[in-house]
Amino acid sequence: MRKKIFPVLVTCLLSACITSPTGRSQLVFMPEAQIDQMGLQAFDDLKKQKPISTDSKYNQVTNCIAGAITREIGGNWEVVVFKDNTPNAFALPGNKIGVHTGMLQLVYNQDQLAAVIGHEVGHVLAKHSNERASQEMAVNQGLSVIQAVSQPQTALGQTALGMLGVGAQYGILMPYSRTHESEADVIGVDLMAKAGFDPQQSIGLWQKMERASQGQQPLEFMSTHPSHATRIQDLEKHMPQAMSLFQQAQAAGKQPHCN
Repeated sequence: MRKKIFPVLVTCLLSACITSPTGRSQLVFMPEAQIDQMGLQAFDDLKKQKPISTDSKYNQVTNCIAGAITREIGGNWEVVVFKDNTPNAFALPGNKIGVHTGMLQLVYNQDQLAAVIGHEVGHVLAKHSNERASQEMAVNQGLSVIQAVSQPQTALGQTALGMLGVGAQYGILMPYSRTHESEADVIGVDLMAKAGFDPQQSIGLWQKMERASQGQQPLEFMSTHPSHATRIQDLEKHMPQAMSLFQQAQAAGKQPHCN
């Protein structure tokens, strides 16, 4: 079986190098339709397992912010606010966004929530789920990850869903790498700026996350999205470009009022 798999993997590896939105070379060769289906399956399962918030204010604010950000990239996105006090948020392939009420309670303003949502959407835009699945398939599992897509309830299927980055709370922990986190930070801060949100608030957000984690168990959002001192430093270095995008958005009349 391995002799049959190897030539297939070699062919994939030779033809699967793409460039991410930040210019980084990526190994991505799983079909996008399959990755999207995994995201859709995971999101449907979450909606069955977790209570959905009916708070009109939370839903209005979240949909307003997510709508402004996703208009910059196009597509139809489903946004769901989950009734959960843990400060967490995620975006999945297939254009799905989930935000916990705990995250809404943590952030100070619309710009900080925009930083969270922009960061999560950045993972989707950069095809990080596909990249992780492709690496897992090439290095460890051979073709078995593709087989797992059609069997999401199996142990291997759960591992495959874990590559989507939903997090430990759902029993499938496979955090994004530091490279993916840094890339999502840059993509996300540019996205929020293009939508008219103040990118400087992203730094305040991560500082607040760090303070909220001190002296206690790390917040779930921080445990699945590891924060390092370099995260804020990288954002500060990138801020002049993001502020230029923000000023262009403001001049174009993009001034969201989602609070």
